[in-house]
Amino acid sequence: MKAAIIFGSISDRPIMKKAADVLRKFGVEFSTHILSAHRVPDLLKETVLSLEKDGVEVFIAGAGLSAALPGAIASATTVPVIGVPIASGSLGGLDALLAIAQTPRPIPAATVGIDNAANAAYLAVEILAVKYPKLKEKLQQFREAMRTGLENSTIVL
Repeated sequence: MKAAIIFGSISDRPIMKKAADVLRKFGVEFSTHILSAHRVPDLLKETVLSLEKDGVEVFIAGAGLSAALPGAIASATTVPVIGVPIASGSLGGLDALLAIAQTPRPIPAATVGIDNAANAAYLAVEILAVKYPKLKEKLQQFREAMRTGLENSTIVL
């Protein structure tokens, strides 16, 4: 089971590292790439096709501003793409959120909340868990531990 994390700029690294941390926690093999949909579109497409050929089963794509990256990846593959809108520019990520959420049909990209790369990785794990029973078991154990922790927590006010 393989995933790829792609983002458009080195400045996106702190946000996208959160996705890497979640994938590591679940033992999902992944690679990371800095590729801009606007600056290197041919290299992006070539890389996506190569990653798909190498067995990548889900892409996580972080982008700010016009956020073309998730849609550009989705247009080059039939592998699921999860877009992470990144807060940048004067609109604080709302432009990126809307751009990814409005990816034209029939080439969708899933979308998570602004700067929520961790949730993108959790969604990637869910997608992969459909195919990999051991990963599904890990995910179920994680969810059960989360529930147990919340049920047993008390708050002193």
